Amino acid sequence: MDLRTEALYLLRILLAMALGFAIGVERKVRYKEAGIRTHAIVALGAAVMTLVGKYGFGDGGDGSRIAAQIVTGIGFLGAGIIMFRRDSLRGVTTAAGIWATAGVGIAAGAGMYIWAAGGAAAIVFIQWFLHLRIPLFNNKLFFTYRIKFKCDGDENEKIKGIFDVKSYSRINYYSGEGGVSALAEISVKNVISDGEIKRIITENGFIASVERIYYSEGTET
Repeated sequence: MDLRTEALYLLRILLAMALGFAIGVERKVRYKEAGIRTHAIVALGAAVMTLVGKYGFGDGGDGSRIAAQIVTGIGFLGAGIIMFRRDSLRGVTTAAGIWATAGVGIAAGAGMYIWAAGGAAAIVFIQWFLHLRIPLFNNKLFFTYRIKFKCDGDENEKIKGIFDVKSYSRINYYSGEGGVSALAEISVKNVISDGEIKRIITENGFIASVERIYYSEGTET
């Protein structure tokens, strides 16, 4: 392999890195789990391995086998990004983006420049466009509150009425000297202000505390 050919292959690697960098910028500005460095390295590595598999072993090389192993390996990386926190699954979109970025790197390494550039542009467009404030694409937020209250009578139903919910996400009961207490969690669509929480506690003596513990997104992240 002459120097000119190797220089051409190096340009493929640099193109893959640049495209991965562009995809990572969009993720970085949204403070996602994987940013510029991750996407750039994934695209660059995929391009390098594609080139080695196709040209590094002479005429007997089989680039398709290397590409298949890249896809599998990136799957493990993506699985490490996905997190299940309480009732919320996060990182799925970022993991899918890394998987797609590896495909961009493979295309660049194989010399499919238009496919690689077009794929990177499509990934950035999807990530950006679906975050616009369009009702069809907006994520639905669910705010979860933890409520501690005395439960000696019909307080369960009163809590549901106060917070306008049909059921609890979870509830636990405790017995003590002061009677039976409950610790319940509810999910609502709108955030409850601190002032509203104070009013609820003041007007309902059986409620000991109301605490917002987290929020979750009803669609992908």
